[in-house]
Amino acid sequence: MNFYPIILGIIQGISEWLPISSKTQILIASHYLLNISPSIGYTFGLFMEIGTVLSALLYFKKDIYQILRDKKMLYYIIIIIIFTGLVGVPLYIISSRLLENVYNPSIPMIILGLILILNGIYIYYTRNKIKIKDKKDLNLRDIIIIGTAQGLAALPGVSRSGITVSTMLLMEYDPKFAFSLSYILYIPAALGAFLLTILASKSNITYVVSNIGYYGILTAMVVSFVVGYLTIDILMRLAKSKKIYYINFILGSIAIIVNLIGLIYG
Repeated sequence: MNFYPIILGIIQGISEWLPISSKTQILIASHYLLNISPSIGYTFGLFMEIGTVLSALLYFKKDIYQILRDKKMLYYIIIIIIFTGLVGVPLYIISSRLLENVYNPSIPMIILGLILILNGIYIYYTRNKIKIKDKKDLNLRDIIIIGTAQGLAALPGVSRSGITVSTMLLMEYDPKFAFSLSYILYIPAALGAFLLTILASKSNITYVVSNIGYYGILTAMVVSFVVGYLTIDILMRLAKSKKIYYINFILGSIAIIVNLIGLIYG
């Protein structure tokens, strides 16, 4: 039995709720487990988010219902989604093309490690800001900034929740509200990313399917859904910790060291 889909599902289910870029963890894991290129791994990382979207829909069903009844908040979320798409789609296409032309896979892995560390530094800085603003303080300017920040998460190595929450904290929003809004925004963002991979990178997804099969893909998604739902509560509490940036530093350093060794001795 091939356990790789199960491993990938577990990685997705756990890493989605932490500010460590789940797509990057899937990219790295699939590169080593399935021996696929960074470009295909990047697409697969976004594609895999569909499993944890179902976890989020189930976990946040009450919050979603409240938003649907709040016309102003629903309007703001639609604006955020629009700006996320305007920024994220071009960045995805550019990143995918750049990764396709990489001669040595170790080089983008080292860059991803550096981006994870920079992401951790950004999180560290924003966690120490004074927070005084809440939901009632949302305005069009802040909404556009949040949407733009979330769009930047299309870049490999950039955590969607990390950059979204950190940007809101930088604008002095209350941490509880920032985390809550970030996880709600994850649902439409991940659905959009899933559809984008199918429309723009169908050949990459086809390659992964040929590698581990439809059953393998389904297994990975089911595992990510189950693991994601079972771990979301405890991992969200961990994500709110001021020391969470250590995980970014550790994962980034490992990626850099391992691939530097591969670059030197490979």
